[in-house]
Amino acid sequence: MSDCLFCKIVAGEIPSKKLYEDDLCYAFYDIDPQAPTHFLVIPKQHIPSAAAVTSENSAVVGHIFEVIAKLTRELGLESFRVVSNIGEQAGQSVFHLHFHVLAGRDMTWPPG
Repeated sequence: MSDCLFCKIVAGEIPSKKLYEDDLCYAFYDIDPQAPTHFLVIPKQHIPSAAAVTSENSAVVGHIFEVIAKLTRELGLESFRVVSNIGEQAGQSVFHLHFHVLAGRDMTWPPG
């Protein structure tokens, strides 16, 4: 999508602090971190949110979780939280599927 912030990041039109990239996904550090370690993993394909995952595009979600496991191991993270906000009321501000990975501090429950 031409007006999607994350599509522009994937295309290299907007700079980011890249952590990982392959053919299916892109990981980068959050510009407003909410924990000592805070990065996002997004599919390169534009999917508006987890609510738009279908049998045709769901394989990328499994791949993203493989990448999250790989990156957290490489970063030495034994404990972390993975968050995906779906819809404005849940706090989604960029309507491109993304997973926040947060670590390095105690996470409260319930969140929010």
